[in-house]
Amino acid sequence: MRRRRLLALVCVSAALLGGCGLVPHSGGSERRTVTVWLMKGSASRDYLDRFTADFERAHPDLALDIRIQQWTGIGPKVEAALEADGHDGPDVIEVGNTQVSQYAEGDGLLQLTLESMRDWGMRDWLPGLAEPGQWMSHQYGIPWYAANRVVIYRKDLFARAGVTGPPKTREEWITATERLDSGGDQGIYLAGQDWYTLAGFVWDEGGELAVERDGVWRGALDTPAALRGMDFYRRLQALGDGPADADEEHPPQAEVFARGRVAQIVAVPGLARAVLERNPGLEGKLGFFPVPGRTADRPGAVFTGGSDLVVPANTDEREGAIAVVEALAGAKWNTELARTMNYVPNKTTLAKAVAGREGVAAMAAGAAQGRATPSTPRWGAVEADNPIKRYMTRVLTGADPATEARRASRRITEALDLDPR
Repeated sequence: MRRRRLLALVCVSAALLGGCGLVPHSGGSERRTVTVWLMKGSASRDYLDRFTADFERAHPDLALDIRIQQWTGIGPKVEAALEADGHDGPDVIEVGNTQVSQYAEGDGLLQLTLESMRDWGMRDWLPGLAEPGQWMSHQYGIPWYAANRVVIYRKDLFARAGVTGPPKTREEWITATERLDSGGDQGIYLAGQDWYTLAGFVWDEGGELAVERDGVWRGALDTPAALRGMDFYRRLQALGDGPADADEEHPPQAEVFARGRVAQIVAVPGLARAVLERNPGLEGKLGFFPVPGRTADRPGAVFTGGSDLVVPANTDEREGAIAVVEALAGAKWNTELARTMNYVPNKTTLAKAVAGREGVAAMAAGAAQGRATPSTPRWGAVEADNPIKRYMTRVLTGADPATEARRASRRITEALDLDPR
């Protein structure tokens, strides 16, 4: 508030007050501005206009300044804003859920544990958004929205193969895919280096990509549980023609699915739009189901992507920033965002908001079992030279899984031990 009080002394007329970012209120008092950085594509313009109008009616002393940012290059821009001595930047920032730890590590974020524990319903938050929003046992990122992989399938090919409905367990999935594959269609297209999908199978078995003990992170692909996850991936991937030495973008799996008789892919539901653009003849033939779990009582674990909301520690509008986060993450506007943008809401208790949309409903069911990559700011170093991909290719081309898992785990440990300075 010190900066804005100083500006108010300098700006002596109503016109100058407007130029200084202090918006005159109709009752004569000054409205304080809360600057919010949101990412391009996260919310529609209509949604933001409606939210702004509703928020400012509820908070007549606050004015919102929502500025849309590009994902490309956002990391250095956020870090610069968090490190600025004099605050002239954002009061609320949307960040990727797996990015929270790297910003919190340098004391750049406001710790929001008390607010989130008080009345924000944190017990119902999606784990794939809430867990990476924590750092050193404190909550810095507040879940906003999520997206995750499901199985997109061809209803016509399932019917032709006599597969009567989506499988409920992983073994049922294997049996159905074998049946689809033996009928002349490609049972599933699963690229050999789709490590996000592998991560779900590892988690489902009780394994981890990496574990932290006494402040030290180590790769964990060589545990029996993680090896079981890789073995299931190997069995499933063999029921199609996915390349062992490439990921799902090389070639883009939407193109493969659109042009051939492929029964299934594992992808976010939104990829179906790209498939239909390439092959309009598939209109009405695509269906969705959650990635099956080990048992029928719950879907399999999946990697959860999405966004959290954070508040810079150097904000001079703490109360206003918290009010914005509370409103965006609250039930009213979070469910509205989910319906508008086909996202998963931030709480398991809000999944009913998208129940009528097949793809999003399947995504929401999986999100309840969702996870995120290890919550360490150094995980980006692992992905930069991804040893998990090389591990997968070697196993799928006949190498000994245990040997390759030990090698990949060592590489993960080395990457996580790098001093980022």
